[in-house]
Amino acid sequence: MNSHDLRFTDTNSADDSKGRTWGLDGNLFWYLAGGAFVSVVLMLVLFSMYKVPFMTSVMVAGIPLVLCATYVFGFRQGRPPRYDLDCLECWLHGKGFGAETHPQLQHPLKAPHV
Repeated sequence: MNSHDLRFTDTNSADDSKGRTWGLDGNLFWYLAGGAFVSVVLMLVLFSMYKVPFMTSVMVAGIPLVLCATYVFGFRQGRPPRYDLDCLECWLHGKGFGAETHPQLQHPLKAPHV
């Protein structure tokens, strides 16, 4: 076989990154931007339309931004893909498989020696 018969293809296998925006992986910037947008709109609605005191409006409106930041930095940033969904599934349904944490019961047909 001649080396001219071999076909070489550049696969760019090292280019698996989805990029970064302001130090956040992939599209995580949009989660924070969305949380900030919802917070500003909520603050304006509470303060302008419903006449809630300003500091109360700011504290209530900060909740969406804090939740988004917790999600991004706690479950997505620097974590493997699907980490957030795996955590949710583990909390809802328990572990899928793993070592048994409770002792195994004796076989019911084996009588104890008396």
